[in-house]
Amino acid sequence: MNETDRIEIRPCGPLLARVRPPGSKSITNRALICAALAEGKSNLYGTLDSEDTQVMVSALEQLGISVDRNGSSQLVVHGRGGTLPIDQADLFVANSGTTIRFLTAMLATITGRFRLDGVPRMRERPIADLIEAIGQLGAAAESELGTGAPPVVINSTGMSGGTAVLRGDISSQFLSGLLMAAPNAKNLVECKIDGGLVSRPYVRMTLAVMEAFGIQVDVAGDIDTDDHLVFTVAAPQAYHPLNYSIEPDATAASYFWAAAAICGGSVVVKDLNMCSIQGDVRFCECLERMGCTVRSMENGLGVEREPSQPLVGIDVDMNGVSDTVQTLAAVAVFADGPTRIRGVGHIRHKETDRIGDLARELRKIGADVNEYDDGLEIVPKSLRAAEIETYRDHRMAMSLALIGLRVPEVVILDPQCVDKTYPHFFDDLSQVTGGEQ
Repeated sequence: MNETDRIEIRPCGPLLARVRPPGSKSITNRALICAALAEGKSNLYGTLDSEDTQVMVSALEQLGISVDRNGSSQLVVHGRGGTLPIDQADLFVANSGTTIRFLTAMLATITGRFRLDGVPRMRERPIADLIEAIGQLGAAAESELGTGAPPVVINSTGMSGGTAVLRGDISSQFLSGLLMAAPNAKNLVECKIDGGLVSRPYVRMTLAVMEAFGIQVDVAGDIDTDDHLVFTVAAPQAYHPLNYSIEPDATAASYFWAAAAICGGSVVVKDLNMCSIQGDVRFCECLERMGCTVRSMENGLGVEREPSQPLVGIDVDMNGVSDTVQTLAAVAVFADGPTRIRGVGHIRHKETDRIGDLARELRKIGADVNEYDDGLEIVPKSLRAAEIETYRDHRMAMSLALIGLRVPEVVILDPQCVDKTYPHFFDDLSQVTGGEQ
């Protein structure tokens, strides 16, 4: 195994640092869809340049939508007003869930035959509920292999509109994709959620991005609490091109806030605050419950912990901040007492099984872990060196690397998997910790 296949994390002392992670992946890919459906040129500032956004950009370009790059963080999208110059394409989306789900919905509103496929893990990730909803709205899409997972084939003459009943307990990306595509349908679209909705803050994010591009969605019910929500989008209507700035990625920020919790000291993430449209800023509330201090300031959001102040275990429902489960788990192994994480059964369907595989790796470093259908319980024990398998999951690599900031000889295997959302993560971690990783 050569040095690019592994990285040993160096322990460090208390931190005093400021950092600005790259732009939000989730906002970038939503803005790309809205800008592609707009008529005219949109300038997107602060975009993320990573595998997940690169495959979205590449797919749009294959579909005939011009995307110009201006440096590493600006994209200029020449939208075509909900039309395409081609009527067929075969698109590769790697393992980007947002790309395949958002594009599947968008392409169902456009006449043509389109096929979307990805890496082997993508062929295990669910998409059947989105396909069924698209059919209810008068368009045609199918799982090519009949597995309810990609490859997806869309053979459509457009989306007529109407009412779709959609499960919300697998992925909020199905709903987000339909909502963003809905203005390009021929008639009004109504999406009814059957039962609980996971990752509700991401739906709020979708609505915020759509509103910025000129689309209003009517919502019957409280997104934060109600299980039977109804979303109504008038159609057809046009997105407006605009200049749009993208916040730093709050999920990426969670690793640096967690580093302050683990090592002690203070880390401020610049240009984020608790009013962000990204729900993952609420990860700071979990750290506050564990014994940290959270400080909002004019130009950033900081987490502090006095090294003498112990971390305590908590019992927390992380359904709304589920992308930070692995980050909290890295903090939990240093707490006094167990931590129980609930409400996140859907993360088994992510890049990897983020409950089962996370439990396996935490046990390697010495923690006791009890696994449940909806989450896990982490019981801290004496920790030890270990080689951490990442399962090609960027969040596994970034979160469990944090354990090595206090435990010597923690090695992260396949560290380059972070390219999916944060190519320069280990460089930024080195700057924050003041040492070479």
